[in-house]
Amino acid sequence: MENQKNENIKEGSLLTADSMQFLKNYLNNPSPVGFEYSGQKIWLNYLKPYIDEQLVDPYGTAVGIINPGQPFKVVIEAHADEISWFVNYITDQGLIYLKRNGGVDHQIAPSKRVLIHGKKGQVKAVFGWPAIHTRLGNPDQKETQPKVENLWLDCGARTKKEVEDLGIHIGSVVTYEDGLDELAYDYLICRAMDNRIGGFMIAQVARLLKENGKQLPFSLYVVNAVQEEIGLRGAEMIARRIKPNVAIITDVTHDSTTPLINKQIEGDCSCGKGPALCYGPAVHNKLLHFVEDVAQQNKIEYQMRTVSRSTGTDTDSFAYANDGCPSVLISIPLRYMHTTVEMLHKNDIENTIKLMYETLLQLKPETNLSYL
Repeated sequence: MENQKNENIKEGSLLTADSMQFLKNYLNNPSPVGFEYSGQKIWLNYLKPYIDEQLVDPYGTAVGIINPGQPFKVVIEAHADEISWFVNYITDQGLIYLKRNGGVDHQIAPSKRVLIHGKKGQVKAVFGWPAIHTRLGNPDQKETQPKVENLWLDCGARTKKEVEDLGIHIGSVVTYEDGLDELAYDYLICRAMDNRIGGFMIAQVARLLKENGKQLPFSLYVVNAVQEEIGLRGAEMIARRIKPNVAIITDVTHDSTTPLINKQIEGDCSCGKGPALCYGPAVHNKLLHFVEDVAQQNKIEYQMRTVSRSTGTDTDSFAYANDGCPSVLISIPLRYMHTTVEMLHKNDIENTIKLMYETLLQLKPETNLSYL
């Protein structure tokens, strides 16, 4: 098949000024695990012009439906939640100790600015950390390392009552303050690229389908799932509700070209070289090869990697839901995962959107995905 790019995707239509403003608003808005609803509102409001119906499940997974009511159902999916902290203990001196909410990295926390989401709104605070002069102490002693149990927040309060007067309570969720910024050579950085960049990309696929007047021969469910970071829980629930025939999942994966990452373990994957497809037990091989063929036909650069027992993404929940659902994972390379400076490249965003879009245009209910 000849490259259909010019027919299907208009020049300059991928990362428009409007879509980039949506990305900024969406990323800068906190959406911690279990508290994703404010981000889901932003996402659904953006998606509404491009879908026919919507649904939101009891825990907040948001779904836009295109061409509803068809017997064959396809999902494109990302997860909406970001790692965060919970207020766990408040001292008499007004200092706040925390528990993890998802796989947040305690080693990056010292001196970071945060937002505590209390009953009276957001409260600014910082992770306190002693000056290096005081940490070193005796030259024969090892320097104190950050651990969950020795990290605390300082919001300016000097008593427990002052903390509580700000609306902060046990169970208040805490997110990092860092927002979207751009570096040289088309790199973007932000906390929570994992995986709100996926929510952005699936929304752009829906927009392109609408703007280019494409009629799909199946119902398309554009799914932004909650609670991936603590066990793929949102995907597990929505997969049982939708019961899709095919699922295309997008998430982030590790750029392995920086120091301190072992390519013998993580494989060879780099930002700027296209989305990464992967082999693994949960990934349906025939669907994977279908997507790979689409990439080659449309001259979309892509990379390959492998996973072991599981993908560690919502792919696992969709693949093993119900009676089994052929599922594939399309990942965007990311540097510095689970930090406040998660970094990815604009070219990879565009190519991931293109690959999902072109895959949907070629996929049919009669596409043979049977192994035997």
